Formats: sequence, C-alpha cells, structure tokens
Amino acid sequence: MTVQQETRSGGEALEVWIDQDLCTGDGICAQYAPEVFELDIDGLAYVKGPDEELLQARGAATPVPLPLLTDVVDSAKECPGECIHVRRVLDKVEVYGPDAE
Repeated sequence: MTVQQETRSGGEALEVWIDQDLCTGDGICAQYAPEVFELDIDGLAYVKGPDEELLQARGAATPVPLPLLTDVVDSAKECPGECIHVRRVLDKVEVYGPDAE
C-alpha cells in the first residue's frame, strides 16, 4: 500500500477510522479493501497503517489511498455496524460514514 493519500474532487486528503464499539465483526470492510482493513483476533475490524500494521489505538486513522477510495467508501456504506468513518484530514469533517454531512 502506498502512502499516497486519496483526494476528493476538491483535492483534500482523506483518512479512515473504525469505531470498534460499533463493529459487528462481519468483515465486509476487509473483503472490500483488505489493504486498509483487517479483522483482528478479537473479531473486530481495524485499519492498517501504511506499513500494514494494525492500528489498535482508539480512533486511530489511516490515509485513504487514491486507488482504494471506492472500496473504502463502499465499505462504509455497506457496514452493518455503521462504524467506518471517512473524513478530511485538514478539518476532520466526515465525508462518508454515519456522521457524514
């Protein structure tokens, strides 16, 4: 996975994080974007850092790589737990997910 961040039409970088308190462990996110999401031994999904290491700190976010934007957005839309949040890096405004404007 590259460190290149996704940019939307306005050119802003995006990041994604998962609220494990709401994660149902269905693994849909890991099916859509295994480069970004992974289920851990606890049965919950986590985002991966650019080094592919699981980021397990509460609220940990990772950049959304441009080639994976559609897969990450589809993950957020299809997630039964509504726990995937995609936000702009600059101002932390959610653009995809349950709290999107």
